[in-house]
Amino acid sequence: MLSSKRWVAARAIAAGCFLACLSVSIPAQQPNEASVIQMVDAAVKARIDGTAAYNVTEHYAVYRGKDEANPVAEMTVKTVYKQESGKNYTILSQTGSEFIGKHVLGTVLDREKEINLPGNREHSWITSANYAMKLKPGGVQRMDDRDCLALAISPKSKAPNLIEGTLWVDARDGSIVRLEGTASQSPSIFTGAAQVMRQYINVNGFGMATHARAVSDSFLLGRTIITIDYRDYQIQLRPAN
Repeated sequence: MLSSKRWVAARAIAAGCFLACLSVSIPAQQPNEASVIQMVDAAVKARIDGTAAYNVTEHYAVYRGKDEANPVAEMTVKTVYKQESGKNYTILSQTGSEFIGKHVLGTVLDREKEINLPGNREHSWITSANYAMKLKPGGVQRMDDRDCLALAISPKSKAPNLIEGTLWVDARDGSIVRLEGTASQSPSIFTGAAQVMRQYINVNGFGMATHARAVSDSFLLGRTIITIDYRDYQIQLRPAN
């Protein structure tokens, strides 16, 4: 027979093995998909309803081929958004190819202005009204130093700025952290369909874009990369009712 000390030790080992088996065999509970989607919708609605206006400085850079060190064109703009009228742009500086500046970056700005007009922008919101959303397995994961949940998203209709791919949202409040996928419409006839990535940060409690990257290929321009960096947000909050 085992001595009392050996018996206690044997039981401790057995219990440890049992708990280890449980940790392997019992997966983390998957969040409720419907609740996560509702949380995403609520976060988008809070940002829309709570933001009366904002200013932000945007820096655009265009690269060709595999050279991502030397942009062929750059543009810095001051963007002013007002809920009642949409976006307006003031060009602060512009360098490089005039053709790229006019026909690529100029077209991107014109398209963004059109998309953000009242009556148009509602169709680009990342909500369940515009997208079919499906929670991806795996539970909470780290993305951009935040605890996130991943959703597969697919546009319900064809519209500018709608993207098919993956959406990562903050696991606590549903605010957008990152978006990756394929744009349903090209920002320019010269660049073709784009692979898009956008990163977001929390500004005054709302998810706002901080960096974007679009990679496209076309017969005219070949491989083209557009990056956008956003800085110096100044947000005017709508007074609470």
